[in-house]
Amino acid sequence: MTGRALPALPGVEHRFVDVNGLRTHVALAGQGEPLVLLHGWPQHWWQWRHVIPTLADHYRVICPDLRGLGWTDAPPAGYGPADSADDVLGLLDRLGVHRFGLVGHDCGGVAGYLLAMRHPDRVSRYIAINTAHPFLRPTPGVFANGRRLWHIPGNTFPIVGSIARWALRHWIYRTDALTPDDWAMFLAQFDEPARVRATVRYYRSLLGREIPLALAGQYRWARLTVPTLVLSGDRDPLLPPSMMAGLGPRARNVRVELIPRVGHFPATEAPQLVAQRALSFFR
Repeated sequence: MTGRALPALPGVEHRFVDVNGLRTHVALAGQGEPLVLLHGWPQHWWQWRHVIPTLADHYRVICPDLRGLGWTDAPPAGYGPADSADDVLGLLDRLGVHRFGLVGHDCGGVAGYLLAMRHPDRVSRYIAINTAHPFLRPTPGVFANGRRLWHIPGNTFPIVGSIARWALRHWIYRTDALTPDDWAMFLAQFDEPARVRATVRYYRSLLGREIPLALAGQYRWARLTVPTLVLSGDRDPLLPPSMMAGLGPRARNVRVELIPRVGHFPATEAPQLVAQRALSFFR
């Protein structure tokens, strides 16, 4: 539970849904075919505030907070990407949603890839925004780019709030797109010790399990058959386009598009472009 007030956005309804014991917050808007938006770190559903109005004119937009972030509960376990994917699928089951379009950013994007690979009968199409894919191989280029990811070991210690503040300042290219109120909205969650511990658990899972397994070939034989659009800000200092593309021969029907003069947060820096690409892709 959190005492923070939910920000108001016209046309958005907020619900709290029990998903296998996890009190999950979800923001809902619009009518029509379901379109699920999964946020990244250090953000929550408010990440999508600029794209929701456009998308809600055409779709039933579903924006959950991942566990431990935003207004969803922060339990002591369950912080791997597969757990996030299962949480999302459980939420959609509770909402009566079977087949849906999917958009994922950052850590939400990793969960999105798993949903698309494991449940192609439910995911119609997928947009991955500035997120690493699970088909990474231990190449010299991957290891060279690894130094950009210093925040992963950093976030295994309870200094999360300071790193989140640094990330919001330095991972964005169009700095005027993030207002002081937005800063406060995202950073306030890290005033809660339970949410600091949740982020620590996310990143300890990444460092100690998920990244080593991915590099060792955990997904070598997995297939990505869902039509996928990879959107990548070309000024992202965290994940260069080369780490977001190159999914390999087992990923079919994938298109990559660079967004010029945009950093790690396209839905904040170029929301109308992101919304228009989504409308075109999901039609």
